[in-house]
Amino acid sequence: MASGPLDDTVDALFSRWHATRDPSARAALIERHLPLARSLARRYRYTPQPLEDLEQVASLALVKAVDRFDPAWGSAFAAYAIPTILGELKHHMRDESWALHVPRALKERVLIVERAERLLSVRLGHAPTVQQLAVEAGMSGEQILEALAARVAHDALPLEPPDASSSDPEPPAVDPALAIPDDFPDTVVDRLLVSNALQRLPERERTILRLRFTEGLTQTEIAERVGLSQMYVSRLLRATLERLRADIE
Repeated sequence: MASGPLDDTVDALFSRWHATRDPSARAALIERHLPLARSLARRYRYTPQPLEDLEQVASLALVKAVDRFDPAWGSAFAAYAIPTILGELKHHMRDESWALHVPRALKERVLIVERAERLLSVRLGHAPTVQQLAVEAGMSGEQILEALAARVAHDALPLEPPDASSSDPEPPAVDPALAIPDDFPDTVVDRLLVSNALQRLPERERTILRLRFTEGLTQTEIAERVGLSQMYVSRLLRATLERLRADIE
């Protein structure tokens, strides 16, 4: 007796993929959602990154999302896939900016502090203080704070799209069922990627941290950029680092 046609809805494909690991179901899920991944990649076509690279990052993130998603969670796949893909895109662009703008010595210091942080967290059973990190990493408290601020500023590198009125080619069509509002990335992904300590800082202080530790500007260059005196920028940086110290400890 011939079997009837297979159900090709997203829910049915995921059920088949999880129950039988049918590669055709996995391939169908990826193919069906590729327009969504490409559409999300095109949100960042204004950046220096080639669109082809962005689409590749988004496509690989989609594959990860398909492999990791569990229908038992009771949520729609798109609700999981969208922040996953956007998170990978933002990580990719932040890493590219990090490689271009942050001095090598500071990047190496961040890596040393992160390694010390992981070791101490396991050893102590809680997040280490700045002083404990300084002892473990063999650095001064000020150097630890600079490394932490650089990492936080790097994580918060703004990736906002330009005004939607710009005349760009139409993005690929996306299934209306997968459509998302323009502000979705900020309301979801930023919660996932930006640290609580930085979120509590005023916008001006976040900007100054980003300019200093992500773009590598001097205090004089920052002062010119934000319209303040170099002395005031210096005071703001020190006060902001102290505030981060208080939040971290």
